[in-house]
Amino acid sequence: MMKLTNKEREIMNLYWQHGPMFVRDLLEHYDEPRPHFNTLSTMVRTLEKNGFLGHKQYGTTYQYYPLISEHEFGKQSIAGMVKNYFEGSYMSVVSSFVSDEKISVDELQALIKMIEEKKKEV
Repeated sequence: MMKLTNKEREIMNLYWQHGPMFVRDLLEHYDEPRPHFNTLSTMVRTLEKNGFLGHKQYGTTYQYYPLISEHEFGKQSIAGMVKNYFEGSYMSVVSSFVSDEKISVDELQALIKMIEEKKKEV
């Protein structure tokens, strides 16, 4: 499972929203007080080392871009949560939502309909 700290997630959200950027461009998206350039640069390089960002070199500087989409990251995060907290059972997740009244009967019926339609496609 791929994990991000809150600060790393903040950086990735900016890349997902704005696309490829140099660190100086990334810095411009922060409100005051902005993080120090070197701190941000170190975090970006860490994200690259961990496979979240790639780069393209322009002379002596690098433009970074996301290697994983926000959607894919979300899917992997959910899969990790199910594995770690629900013993790998998606049924347990849904049961938890039902017990906590986080999902309605109408939503469950819509989910069942979606599953049935998906089975027809296969």
